[in-house]
Amino acid sequence: MDEAQATTATASAVEAAPDASQIKIAELEKKLKEADQKYVYLYAEFENFKKRAVKERQDTIKFGWENVANGMLDVLDNLNRALTHARPDGDPSLVAGLKMVSQQFQSTLEKQGVAEINTVDQAFNPELHEGVGQIPSEKPEGTIAQEAQKGYTLHGRLLRPSRVLISSGKPANQQI
Repeated sequence: MDEAQATTATASAVEAAPDASQIKIAELEKKLKEADQKYVYLYAEFENFKKRAVKERQDTIKFGWENVANGMLDVLDNLNRALTHARPDGDPSLVAGLKMVSQQFQSTLEKQGVAEINTVDQAFNPELHEGVGQIPSEKPEGTIAQEAQKGYTLHGRLLRPSRVLISSGKPANQQI
């Protein structure tokens, strides 16, 4: 091979093979693209973290006093039992005062998001009701016939289930 052909072959080889600077640029572009993707991912993850933290803080404020509310429901139950068992010949002003305190107590709980669960004549729902027995009644089978203890929710979340007696249908002597 003569010298001219060798020079041409070398020039062709140099033109065909990318030089070191082009390789370096391609590597740097690849690293930049990876870093950019990582940044976008981390930014999205951080935004999700902020949203989650705000929701957790709101839930803590909203539901943080759940244990206290449960304890107060026991006090309200006892106050209502006292009213139920008040003697008819007793002091009427004492009974009226207890009724006012009970109503104020219930009003305060309602302002904090505590709501009674409606039960009587409703279909039994195991997510809201705790069945403590069955009794024969005129109501259809599976319907709540009687409430043994009131149930409550706190901002829509179950605080305490209603304890109920479920209808087993008509008594045997009345069925046709």
